[in-house]
Amino acid sequence: MNIYVGNLALSVTEAELRQEFVAFGTVTAVTMMNDTHFGSGQPRAYCYVEMPSKNEGELAVSVMNGKSLQGRIMNVIQAMPISPEAHDGRRTRTQGIRSHRFIR
Repeated sequence: MNIYVGNLALSVTEAELRQEFVAFGTVTAVTMMNDTHFGSGQPRAYCYVEMPSKNEGELAVSVMNGKSLQGRIMNVIQAMPISPEAHDGRRTRTQGIRSHRFIR
């Protein structure tokens, strides 16, 4: 199960997050997000935690959501998979772009 963890303090480390989530089961990966695309490499205020067991992941989400870590209240939810209709980060018509008819 892939878990989104948001509203993190910028000083939170991968090891700290792993320690928080390992209490609920096996943690296979913690992916800290940063601004590598912009060249700054600055940490972002969110990450993804991967847990192989859905039951353990759901328990972690229910307990960790709203918990404080380094003075920040975390937002913890199940991460949604990327839509197979998305292409290169652009939305398609089936993803909500509406065509408009102009009446004269």
